[in-house]
Amino acid sequence: MQEKILVVEDQQDINELVALNLESLNYTVERCLDGSKGLHFALHKSWDLIILDIMLPGIDGLQICQRIRAKEIFTPILMLTAKKSEADRVVGLEVGADDYLTKPFSVRELQARVKALLRRVAFMTQEPQEQLKEEDEIILDELLINRQKRQVRLQDKSLKLTAKEFDLLVYMASHPGQVFSREQLLNAVWGYQHVGYEHTVNSHINRLRAKLERDSTHPKYVLTVWGVGYKFYE
Repeated sequence: MQEKILVVEDQQDINELVALNLESLNYTVERCLDGSKGLHFALHKSWDLIILDIMLPGIDGLQICQRIRAKEIFTPILMLTAKKSEADRVVGLEVGADDYLTKPFSVRELQARVKALLRRVAFMTQEPQEQLKEEDEIILDELLINRQKRQVRLQDKSLKLTAKEFDLLVYMASHPGQVFSREQLLNAVWGYQHVGYEHTVNSHINRLRAKLERDSTHPKYVLTVWGVGYKFYE
């Protein structure tokens, strides 16, 4: 079954370039040239990946991303940004984008980023094995994390996490008690291309605490080590 990708980009030449090079990889691509139509398609159709330009007429890419996540739609989102718009890239990651690509970009880099994000989708939706291996689950007190199913349960209640929130949780929970700097977490969860955006870690930590902790001001699981970074409950 072909993966379906929505491309929302108002520059006709870039829109066509992206679509053409993704279709060459046998993906099904639907294109939009404005934000309002892109938001409608994003909310009312099923996608494996959404590619959003930040600067769009009507509703910009950041607003679209925020509204998608507000509806608890966790489809991977790749943001397209202008080369110098560092602030937009930071905000994009903080409102729920999974990755970003700066213009101008190479076709190979575009295809590589898309393949990486779609591999995550395939992993998240694959059929689970009948019997899980012991290492597929992390159990800490009342918290259960199933790596294979990408599910988190707290006191037998399912938690809805974004892809990045889940990856961050799994990484920290896999090393209970170990202290990580923001830079270490950024590199491990987001990758080397996001160096310089350590404050994005803070935003995701705060959102993770809001979903995980009974009292986020006195956390039990995700702990702050002042002057250093964060560690997970042990």
